[in-house]
Amino acid sequence: MTVPVFLSRELDGTELTLDGPEGRHAASVRRLRAGERVDLTDGAGSVAECVVREVLKDALRLAVIGRHTVEPPRRRLVVVQGLPKGDRGELAVEMMTEAGVDVIVPWSAARSITQWKGDRVSKALGRWRSTAREAGKQARRFHLPEVADPASTSRVERLLSEAALGLVLHEEAAEPLSGVELPAEGDIVVVVGP
Repeated sequence: MTVPVFLSRELDGTELTLDGPEGRHAASVRRLRAGERVDLTDGAGSVAECVVREVLKDALRLAVIGRHTVEPPRRRLVVVQGLPKGDRGELAVEMMTEAGVDVIVPWSAARSITQWKGDRVSKALGRWRSTAREAGKQARRFHLPEVADPASTSRVERLLSEAALGLVLHEEAAEPLSGVELPAEGDIVVVVGP
C-alpha cells in the first residue's frame, strides 16, 4: 500500500499536527491509525515523512521521521485546454494531473460552446483547482499543477511563441506525438481545442 499524501502549510519541527479539512479526512475518512506512515507536502516540492503518533477526532499528531525536497522539472508541460461541455473539464484536469502536467490553462476559444462569464469564472476555476489538488494528492505529486486563470486566444498565441516547443493537437495532424523530439528544458505547450 502506498503512503498517503496530505497537504500542509506547516512542515517545520519534529512533531506536526495535521488538522483542518486534511486532518478531518485523514482521521475520519481514511481512518489512519497510530504507527501508520503519511507524507505531508506543501505542494511546492517540500516533503515531511511522518508516522502517526495519535489520532484525534478531526486531526492527527505526527512524528517527523525525515524530510526531503523534490526539485521542479527542467521541462514544464503546459496544457492549454479548450473549455469542454459539462463536467468534462474536471475529468480532463484530473487526467492531466495524474499524467504529470505542470500547468493547466483554461482557454475560452472562439469555437468553445462553453464560455465562463461572470460568477461562473470563479466557480469553474475553483472546481478545476480543487480537482487538480485532490488528483495531485492521489497521484502522490509533491509539485501540484498550477491551474492558471482563463486565457484568451492572444494569450495562447504568446504561450506558444515563448515555448521551447509548441504543439497544437489536431485530427488532421501528419506527425504523431511519439515522433516529436523534446527539448532538454523549457516549457512544452500543448494546445487541446474545444
